Amino acid sequence: MLFAHDTECGLTAAAALVNTAGPDREGLPDVAALDEFFTAHAWTGRHEHTGAELREVRALRPRLRRLWHADPDEVVTIVNGLLRESHALPQLIRHDDEPYHLHAVPRDAPLATRMAVEAAMAMADLVRMDELSRLRTCDHPDCDNVLVDLSKNRSRRFCDAGCGNRAAVTAYRARKAATQS
Repeated sequence: MLFAHDTECGLTAAAALVNTAGPDREGLPDVAALDEFFTAHAWTGRHEHTGAELREVRALRPRLRRLWHADPDEVVTIVNGLLRESHALPQLIRHDDEPYHLHAVPRDAPLATRMAVEAAMAMADLVRMDELSRLRTCDHPDCDNVLVDLSKNRSRRFCDAGCGNRAAVTAYRARKAATQS
């Protein structure tokens, strides 16, 4: 593990949330999809299952996406803004058989607020450790998804949407065609 467990979870969830929005796709089309996202990323605490909550979570995505493309000073500005707006007060907490970890807003805070603060806290760790280079965009030419490279050797190039497999198949077909000509 390169970072604290809650940092890795926050980074992974932030990238996954950003990737639910695309130019020609909506990964959170309805409350049921938000429910699945909530469960898949092991969120706990308040979850209202409402259209208003879904709109708040969707509205957070462009701001988080900016973190992948900003210079360090802008990342700090975004992170500080998210923490300030949420009245974040980091505290150690333990729940649901998890070890102690940081929460900066109460578990009954709105879901979008908790998502924003978890992402901001995780990004703060990246800034403090000078590891923003771990924030990347997928290398596949037809993909604009973001990713967090948590590998020890910093070798991750593709997102979780199958782009690595598509690139491998394309390379294989190109090699095969080159040997047949």
